[in-house]
Amino acid sequence: MAADGIPVAVTCRVLKIAGQPYYRWLARPVTDAELAEAYLANAVFDAHRDDPEFGYRFLADEAAAAGYRAAERTVWRICRDNRWWSAFGKKRGGNGKRSGASAHDDLVQRDFTAKGPNQLWLTDLTEHRTA
Repeated sequence: MAADGIPVAVTCRVLKIAGQPYYRWLARPVTDAELAEAYLANAVFDAHRDDPEFGYRFLADEAAAAGYRAAERTVWRICRDNRWWSAFGKKRGGNGKRSGASAHDDLVQRDFTAKGPNQLWLTDLTEHRTA
């Protein structure tokens, strides 16, 4: 909006934000932390390209060996954001639900007609998983 000729003070007042962060960003668009993280990401990428089977913990060790020390969680976040996964992923489990054996035998052979009252009793099996 400033490039369109709208004064910064007016823009900040309309957006209900302070003007100081804008001027701080204008003076220095890339912070030291962002620059350090970009260098770390480059080191992690180089290590990942060399050995794609490494997970984020090994990539953190490789980056530290290259001179870029960071917490494993930071390396994990960089890998996640850039979708750098290990070539060997963990096996994922199912949802923990398995269909078991049928509760009872089919005594009516799928014929649900009754000859009189109290001759045929049925139940709802929708809570049981079936193939």
